[in-house]
Amino acid sequence: MAGNSGPLSARAKLAVTAGKAAAAVSRAAGRGSGSVIGGKVALKLDPDLLARLATHLDVVLVSATNGKTTTTRLIAEALRASGPVVSNALGANMPAGITSALAGGSDARFGVIEVDEKYLAMVARDVSPKAIALLNLSRDQLDRAAETRMLAEKWREGLAGSKAVIIANADDPLIVWAASSSPNVVWVAAGQEWKDDAWSCPSCGGVMQRPGDDWFCGECGFRRPTPSWALSGDYVLDPHGSAWPIHLQLPGRANKANATTSAAVAATFGVPPQVALERMYQVQAVAGRYDVVTFMNRELRLLLAKNPAGWLETFSLIDGPPAPVLLSVNARGADGTDTSWLWDVDYTRLAGHPIFVIGDRKLDLAVRLEVAGLDFRVCESVDEAVQSAPPGRIEVIANYTAFQDLRRRVGN
Repeated sequence: MAGNSGPLSARAKLAVTAGKAAAAVSRAAGRGSGSVIGGKVALKLDPDLLARLATHLDVVLVSATNGKTTTTRLIAEALRASGPVVSNALGANMPAGITSALAGGSDARFGVIEVDEKYLAMVARDVSPKAIALLNLSRDQLDRAAETRMLAEKWREGLAGSKAVIIANADDPLIVWAASSSPNVVWVAAGQEWKDDAWSCPSCGGVMQRPGDDWFCGECGFRRPTPSWALSGDYVLDPHGSAWPIHLQLPGRANKANATTSAAVAATFGVPPQVALERMYQVQAVAGRYDVVTFMNRELRLLLAKNPAGWLETFSLIDGPPAPVLLSVNARGADGTDTSWLWDVDYTRLAGHPIFVIGDRKLDLAVRLEVAGLDFRVCESVDEAVQSAPPGRIEVIANYTAFQDLRRRVGN
């Protein structure tokens, strides 16, 4: 934590200073960046600090099950075309982490803030955002997250009557249901690869009809709104029908969708699509995701997948067989301790790949792969897996804490 924003009260200044000191102690003790503990200390001393730190900023909040860290980064890059940005770029997305990030933004014009799904309504109430981007909702962290429709209902209630411009994915029925209580919504056709959490109507519980890319409820009439922005191949279509090429170093269709939403957000702040999309090309990796590293004289590409929807998108961007694949799954607090979601992932998509399995819950994953009829090898460490893998770049797919473990081990 560092700095302050504008003319803060003595209490707020004390809170910022104390938070900065707590963060420094945490870093010195080797316990991470210190942003969360710093924010917790600061909020304890001044519970209204988050709102005070945001008063001079044009804020956009980004929330979703998947893609929010990357989209936050892309939006921040786009908005820098118009002025300084403060952002929680490393993903500390609960109130303490957000407070810590904003405390370093005294000179910023824009605040680009990733928010955990459970805290979206509360943070929106505190920081009075100019825009809110809603990307998707799907099952995740089953032991702590509410059922997806309940989460959509909380968003719907929390955002009702919001003055913010809501930039929302028209292809996800849960997002449309959540956003529809707001008076000012910009709909984006960003796509929805994973549909298994949106087969029943969030409005009435009826069965959703899904002809092609469209969707509607045959019972109550709830249906896909007409988007004004759309992803079309390698282009973003704006509300005027102009097509703008997407320039990204990040792989996969999901990141093109993230860029489309980011362009719509940037336009809300006056940044033209061409400028926004060109600036997004600067982003090569996001908190280590998509990085290619050399470890034990082998190339490894690091990919994060935290839930069924994320694994589905990741499978679509890895190199084809016979590229070796290393899978790592943990079930610590930050991952969610319930691994039953593994059974929702279609691992048969990895057929033909040499597969190596590590992580705290490697045996849970091994059972799942066995049932899927795949050949694989369980290893005790990333070192053993890399030594055993056949030639070629190794695609490494890991969930949250497993990904952090791997980054520490392979020196990224």
